[in-house]
Amino acid sequence: MVMQTVEAVYDGKVLRPKKRLEIKPNTSVMITVKTIKTKRASTKSALEIIESLKVEAPPDWSENIEEYLQAEKRAHER
Repeated sequence: MVMQTVEAVYDGKVLRPKKRLEIKPNTSVMITVKTIKTKRASTKSALEIIESLKVEAPPDWSENIEEYLQAEKRAHER
């Protein structure tokens, strides 16, 4: 008898393992269910995400974005 411990997600009808099981298809198994707490991703606003990027750019970058993008495109075409 092989025992495996795997995390799974219940979609309302079926338990879906998060990783492949080491058993052949159509093998009968016994399942014991233990719910676990999952970490939720912290929710950040778009502004918080942008501020966290630490992008270095010229002070007029937002006003002249098209010029900077075109200059970048021309530099890659050379």
